[in-house]
Formats: sequence, C-alpha cells, structure tokens
Amino acid sequence: MAMIEVESLSKAYGATLAIDGLSFVIEPGELVGFLGKNGAGKTTTMRILTGALGASQGTAKIGGLDVEQHPRQVKAMVGYLPEVPPLYVDMTVRAYLRYAARLKGVDNPKPAVETVIQRVGLAEVAHRLIGHLSKGFKQRVGIAQAIVHSPKVLILDEPLSGLDPAQRREIRDVVAELARGETTVLLSTHVLPEIEAICDRVIVLDQGRVVAQERIADLAARGGRVGLVLGRPQSAALDVLRNIDGVVELVDQGQGKLDLTLSHDVRAEIARVAVAFDLLELRSLDNLEDAFLRLTSTPDSERP
Repeated sequence: MAMIEVESLSKAYGATLAIDGLSFVIEPGELVGFLGKNGAGKTTTMRILTGALGASQGTAKIGGLDVEQHPRQVKAMVGYLPEVPPLYVDMTVRAYLRYAARLKGVDNPKPAVETVIQRVGLAEVAHRLIGHLSKGFKQRVGIAQAIVHSPKVLILDEPLSGLDPAQRREIRDVVAELARGETTVLLSTHVLPEIEAICDRVIVLDQGRVVAQERIADLAARGGRVGLVLGRPQSAALDVLRNIDGVVELVDQGQGKLDLTLSHDVRAEIARVAVAFDLLELRSLDNLEDAFLRLTSTPDSERP
C-alpha cells in the first residue's frame, strides 16, 4: 500500500488554480524531493496532505486514509515542518517539545522528548531559549516537533531555507537519518544539490501541474547530453555513433572520451554500438538543475 497517494488533486482560489489535477504516489520509506518554482503549488499541496487546507477536487490519502474524511487519524501519522517553523521563542527547547508532544497526543511526553532531543542533536541546547538559538538549531527544533510523535510520514517545506552550507549539511544528515528508518519523507527545497545528495526520486511541479516524477538519474538523462569513454576509440566508432538516429552532435575530447548531444533518448542504441569498441562508461552530462530548468522554463506566451 502506498504511504502517500494523490489523485486528480486541485485547489482553486477564486478563478485561480493553485494546483491543477495532481496525481502521484509515494511508497513507504521513500525520501522524495518535491520541486518547483515559487508559486508552482508545492506548499498548497503539502498543506492539503497535512490536513491544514481543504482541496477543491480530487483526493489525498496518507497510509490509505482519506485526509478529508479521517483528519485526526491522518494527523497522527504525519509530521509537518512548514517553511516558517511554528516555534515559541520564549520557551526553552525542552519545554517547547514537551508542549508539542502533548498537543500531538503522545502518551508519555517526557521520554519521547528526550529521545527526539538525542535523535536530532539538540542535547547541548535543550535548556536554552529557542529565541537565542542559531537558525540551524531552530530548524532542528522544528524537525524535532514534527517527529516527536513518531510519525510515519514527514513533510518538510523548505527546511534548508536561509541556512549556511554547514547548517544545510547538518539538517540534510538529520533528514537522511530519518529516512533510513521507516519514515516516508516528502522534502521541498530550492537547494537542488541537497536533493541530489539524499533523494533518489523527485516530483516536479510547474504551474500547478506535475511535469515529472522519476528517479533523478533518469530525469537528468533526458536532458540530451551524454558522455562516453571507449577503450578502443577508432574512427569507425565515431562514424557509427554519428549515424545513430537521434545523435545531433558528437565531440571527440580525446583519449576515448566522447560527448554526444541527443534529440531524444537513444542511450540503449548508443550502448549497443559502443560495446563493440570496448565501452567503459556511459553517463549523463546533465544534472538535476539542468533538468529542473528545462522542465519549468515555460515561455510566458504558453502559460495558462
């Protein structure tokens, strides 16, 4: 059974569609990046999944339960960190987390809070006022309140926003550790290298619609640039590769290294031909950023 299931989900604000017919599935234990430009509909979707906002059409399910029909049960399964963490800056970290645990219905808050303090790396600041913490520690507190009730699903909206590189790595490591357990994570961020570092799969929104949902490596490979390394880089190899339907350009970098530009995905044909010349490597030359920009660079004249 899918842990998150969205089908034909739409949300309208008057005549404006914030999201338009979204459908996607996230399996238990997946760590999925949720990408899109500002205004693409990511936060709206996340708020619907957490039960904080109603949908106009379609369905959203968490653990097989409809979010709208079973709000209490769903909220017990979900941990949510919004873009602006819901922190009380005049409380200490420990007091705030105990308060959050009670709100979330944790039967025995004290041990649950001590466990999450250790898990998220807050032991050294647990006695301090939240308002006196660095941005990185505040984000840790935000994550801690989201997982203090041991949710099956964790939804993080821009948890890396405003952090320096060291703080981003700290938070990334915390999220990756959570995902190595049984937690299903949906993570939204504009810091694409962090998505590449910890996510296997992404869902990309543009103008309120899903424009891609696949593994990062496969998404990048659709960009049209691949690199080859041949053990026997004969001139015949270059001629055969150039004649493959779909190869637009071939650049010989020397020492058996070739860069190819493709009109469409013909990697399987390239590999079949290159094996005869001792294919050592076939890789995409595009990354997630290239793929993201390609998918979300809709000309203004084509926007709805």
